[in-house]
Amino acid sequence: MRKSVSFGDAVFDYAVDVGVREHPALKKCREETAAMGGVSIMQIAPEQGAFMGLVAKLMNVKRYIEVGTFTGYSALSVALSLADDGHADALDISEDYMEKARGYWRMAGQERKVTGHVAPAVQTMERMLKDGAANQYDFAFIDADKANYDAYYERMLKLVRPGGLIVIDNVLWSGKVADLSDTSPDTSAIRALNSKIKADQRVDTVLLPFADGIFMCRKR
Repeated sequence: MRKSVSFGDAVFDYAVDVGVREHPALKKCREETAAMGGVSIMQIAPEQGAFMGLVAKLMNVKRYIEVGTFTGYSALSVALSLADDGHADALDISEDYMEKARGYWRMAGQERKVTGHVAPAVQTMERMLKDGAANQYDFAFIDADKANYDAYYERMLKLVRPGGLIVIDNVLWSGKVADLSDTSPDTSAIRALNSKIKADQRVDTVLLPFADGIFMCRKR
């Protein structure tokens, strides 16, 4: 029997209104990104940002890494929750998006906590590993091109410390993963990773049917 509550737009809007304390810089980032048109779908939801920020506080996260920064909402959500000596590494392939993100980080007074890396993410992660970053991160977030999700996941497992958390976004892919007739590359990549994580004894996991579905993976 399904226990999760189904609700309409009015109840959902109420939940976000009372459940999310959105920093002014996050609000500006969200609103200005929404005005960018179709690409704005790549930005995480405000309730997801609030959730990630709270997780970071609960875990006392000192080092955070993400793949897929876009205009900076996710990185800022976590940076605001980091202690003064905390640090975030934000990876994206677009200099244009990263420059927008840096503006919101500056607006919130968090720019010194966040380092933006503009390059193919696998390349950046491999460089970090060669430089001794294995097992150095407490919290990781994956929200980039779906075809490379498995590659990102495997490298995050090396970068994140035992007991650290990897959060993977869009794992329900607007419901497409449950439609077995959908064999498009992105859907197939997400479906394959979901199955892999379910059986992966390197992590403790739960898939939350929240936002577009997030897999939470605690490295053993």
